[in-house]
Amino acid sequence: MSQTDPMGTDHAQTESQRSSAETQRAAKSFTRRLLLQSAAAAAGVASVGPFVLREGRAASGSVKIFSWAGYISPDMLADFEKKTGVKATLTEYGTNDELLNQLKATGGAGFDIIHPTVDRVPNYVEYELVQPIDESKVKWDGCLKSSVEGSAGMGGVVGGKRYFAPADWGTEALAYDMKKAPLTYGTASYGDLWAPANAGKVTVRGHSALIGIALWLESQGKLPHPVRDQFKDEAKARANFDAILKVAAANKKSVAQFWTNENEAQGAFRTNGCVIGQTWDSSAVALRKEGLPIRFVAPKEGALAWMEGFAIPKKAENLENAYAWINWFYTPQAGALYTNHSGISSTAVGAEAHLTDLNKQFFADAYPGDALQKLWWWPIQDAWYVSIRNEYQDRFLAA
Repeated sequence: MSQTDPMGTDHAQTESQRSSAETQRAAKSFTRRLLLQSAAAAAGVASVGPFVLREGRAASGSVKIFSWAGYISPDMLADFEKKTGVKATLTEYGTNDELLNQLKATGGAGFDIIHPTVDRVPNYVEYELVQPIDESKVKWDGCLKSSVEGSAGMGGVVGGKRYFAPADWGTEALAYDMKKAPLTYGTASYGDLWAPANAGKVTVRGHSALIGIALWLESQGKLPHPVRDQFKDEAKARANFDAILKVAAANKKSVAQFWTNENEAQGAFRTNGCVIGQTWDSSAVALRKEGLPIRFVAPKEGALAWMEGFAIPKKAENLENAYAWINWFYTPQAGALYTNHSGISSTAVGAEAHLTDLNKQFFADAYPGDALQKLWWWPIQDAWYVSIRNEYQDRFLAA
């Protein structure tokens, strides 16, 4: 199986500078327009322009938020309280499974807002853990309409009812040390993770690394079925995973650390000697903010793209304030606070105008050329698929 050889540092930096200069000029519009056109296309709908947000205030009280670790900053909570009079309490989790298991344990009680990925929303509906969103209470004109419509076919609408208000999008792609394992867009591949030069210096997340390998194999015609077919058919899923696992197990010795959450992914580079990995964009931007030589780029097979948003648990106690949180998030200032803190792109209309230079440059470096057009959006992951996925992940970790 062929490997893609990393390019030299000077060449990589020159290419990055050229692509960044071109992409930077369009970074604002790319963040909102081109990305969400591809999301809408994946769901079979058209992308249309945003409206202007109406101003509004909420009643006083409290709201309990359950969100990803590192996503919501103290500044965001303070701004929300200042703008609405509502006191927000934040609890954090590290994985989708942690969120789902917590809600299953309480029967949908304990929180007013949760922050799932759109492809997992049907799981919450299946277990009757969330309630339909009252769309008349959401100021949708503050969220890009393309993301609202695009999310419907990606899991946000189930049985004709909407359970999901889009909040952000991001990717899992290649994080790399630009001095020790330089990559260049166009040649960078999921296969670079398994290059001999990187042996013992790789970090990946178990189940998504298997999909990265799947896309790599598919690009070479070495997968039994198209990757997307395995999300729809159990027999095809197992046939694909059998082929994927052989490659994963053979290359496991290259992995210095498996990660499952944000802190672990960052720590792999910061303290555990990793020079390349398949990580979230937020992991890479956090390390870059610290001044480390870590960069992030979409592989030629396509960055794994996801959309996250807000859902309301079945037994939410502060329902009106949950809607106040959503509507506050759909303001340009709140969206920018979110992206500047986390490095993850907000779907709030106008947020890009308030981003820091570092976040704008990170976006330009990560998605040069046609990278946004090649994003690989996660399909809906039904409960049966998640079970099989986790089975093969465990076999990979135990290999």
